[in-house]
Amino acid sequence: MSSESAVRIAVLLPDVMGTYSDRGNATVLAQRLLRRGIPAEVLDATADTVPPADCDIYVLGGGEDAAQAYAARWLTEQRRLLAAMQNRQVLAVCAGLQVLGHWMTGPDGHRVAGAGLLDLTTSRGRRRAVGEIVTDGTGSRLGRLTGFENHRGRTALGPDSSPLASVVRGVGNGDGSDGVFTGTIIGTYLHGPVLARNSDLADLLLHRATGLTLTPLCVPGQKEARRLHLHRRRGPFRARTRNPADS
Repeated sequence: MSSESAVRIAVLLPDVMGTYSDRGNATVLAQRLLRRGIPAEVLDATADTVPPADCDIYVLGGGEDAAQAYAARWLTEQRRLLAAMQNRQVLAVCAGLQVLGHWMTGPDGHRVAGAGLLDLTTSRGRRRAVGEIVTDGTGSRLGRLTGFENHRGRTALGPDSSPLASVVRGVGNGDGSDGVFTGTIIGTYLHGPVLARNSDLADLLLHRATGLTLTPLCVPGQKEARRLHLHRRRGPFRARTRNPADS
């Protein structure tokens, strides 16, 4: 990447997979670049447009069951986009993580085929995981990560996948780990938006996308907000039978 070219960040299906304001992750990435004097551009790839296949970073957020099934079908039809996502940086949150796997189980118990970019599958758990979550990203050298989870999915990683972090408090994948971490894709169950809460994760994505050594940023109130989230108590589990949110 040249110092004069803008870093292009695409938000995939913000009109479909936007339940938890995960589009804010793209805003965080762009602002952290702009504050360092690096040009950035955010594009919305909505359901009625042809998604760009030349972006540096792709962001995919969470959504309800019907939205998730639609996103899975939409992605499998976008051959050029999927090819690009194998070589560019991707942040996939909650249902966005699930649709990139081999399959996930819908509310009727049937499997819904995913995009197949990740070696993982997602089944439905007995109870929803709702509340604050804290993870330890030692394997990815990220330290503690905080977020908010609201999902019923339980994600099993295949042999070709590694988790993003281990769960300190919360549910995450359901086996003591959270998300997935590959050379191009970072997936997590953490909403928040996750990059607003965890600046180190944002800068890791930016470093991997640009290859640049990024100077530290001092954002007012960031340390205080992080300290608050790290010590906030987790909310209770809640079983929902009507109008389920994302899987």
